[in-house]
Amino acid sequence: MGRLFSGGLFCIGGAGRRIAFSFIFGSVESFFAYIASFVRLSEESREELTAVLRPMELPKGHSLLRPGGVCKHFYFIGKGLSRTYYFKDGKDVTDWISTEGSIAVSIISFLTHQPDIRGIELLEPSSLLAISHTDLEQLYTRFHDIERLGRLLISAGIIQLQQRFDDLHFASAHERYQRLIDTTPSLINRVPLGMIASYLGITQETLSRIRAQH
Repeated sequence: MGRLFSGGLFCIGGAGRRIAFSFIFGSVESFFAYIASFVRLSEESREELTAVLRPMELPKGHSLLRPGGVCKHFYFIGKGLSRTYYFKDGKDVTDWISTEGSIAVSIISFLTHQPDIRGIELLEPSSLLAISHTDLEQLYTRFHDIERLGRLLISAGIIQLQQRFDDLHFASAHERYQRLIDTTPSLINRVPLGMIASYLGITQETLSRIRAQH
């Protein structure tokens, strides 16, 4: 963990440095707890991966990716909230919501280096850890366990996309809302209801009726 401060990223003093270290350490530990659910890294791999993490504290409304841009980083959310969105027929559509302890990324753009119609924005002030595609590819060539981690993360992302597709096409509005409440109940109080409705693929009026029945 000693290389965490390499590159002069945290050249601050006094109380500010203590606050920054607390945020960094907590986010890094959360990140590796998340990784541990996929693969066990060697000490060397963990150290090298830590060295390329870029801690970021960003305000609500900050764009991690603008529509039409290329996603060059993936972001682990230590604290905060993001949403992936796109525009269709002039309407803002919420495609995905990422919470603490999860990844925010445009998988297709990150892997292909092609522009995405989607954007990613922060819905709350957030503490993130960013990893660039370039750094990750270099680690893949040197560490088998990190390469395996990458494959498992991509597989998990594909499974999530399939589950999302199935929910939107085969689950009822009530079932979609119930799944949201079961998995991430705090979103109801943290995300505007219009975005929640869009994410569930229903109108805000339908969402209001469903909530009234719960």
